Amino acid sequence: MTDKHISEEDAFGDNHVCTSAKTPLRADAFDKTDAEKISIIEENIRQIMHTLGLDLTDDSLRGTPKRVAKMFVKEIFGGLHPERRPSASTFDNNYQYGEMLVEKNIVVYSTCEHHLLPIVGRAHVGYISNGKVIGLSKMNRIVEYYAKRPQVQERLTLQIVQEMQRALGTEDVACVIDAKHLCVNSRGIKDIESSTVTAEFGGKFKNPEVRKEFLEYIKLDTKY
Repeated sequence: MTDKHISEEDAFGDNHVCTSAKTPLRADAFDKTDAEKISIIEENIRQIMHTLGLDLTDDSLRGTPKRVAKMFVKEIFGGLHPERRPSASTFDNNYQYGEMLVEKNIVVYSTCEHHLLPIVGRAHVGYISNGKVIGLSKMNRIVEYYAKRPQVQERLTLQIVQEMQRALGTEDVACVIDAKHLCVNSRGIKDIESSTVTAEFGGKFKNPEVRKEFLEYIKLDTKY
């Protein structure tokens, strides 16, 4: 790979470009078992640490390659596997609640796909029922599932909305995410104060008055 190509890739990543609403996966992404992936990643991490000059015989570092490999497969990138997709159970809206429902301040822990550094923030999700409602915890689980993969925030926002729309059978879904990217906060420009806000509004939420109502809800202080 030439220096020119490397420079272009660096610029592409620093601009946080999103190429698709779908996570880019190969056709053979799930041919290997989790155990096989962990074994391969463990050896790769061991090689990276060795190349960096770390002493892997040290008690503190000896188990790091396996810990990192398990974390990649089972935890922070666990949302890549379709078998872990949450069951978004819906129910008939028998109580005829016809107003907006908003679940706000859902914690987001994700990973920037350009530098593999954390994205940490909050998601606010709302919908208007057209006959179906979804369990509140399912909304959190949808956010968690799509966050647990290499991401860009724009794609994550779209994926949450699209999954909610599929589950509820309505376009009337909105999501706003406000998050800090450690690829900005801890490297490069090293701006520790800035955060990124993304939003996707579907159906009735494209109406300025409905959108305004949603944004007012997520600004409310939560009292206990």
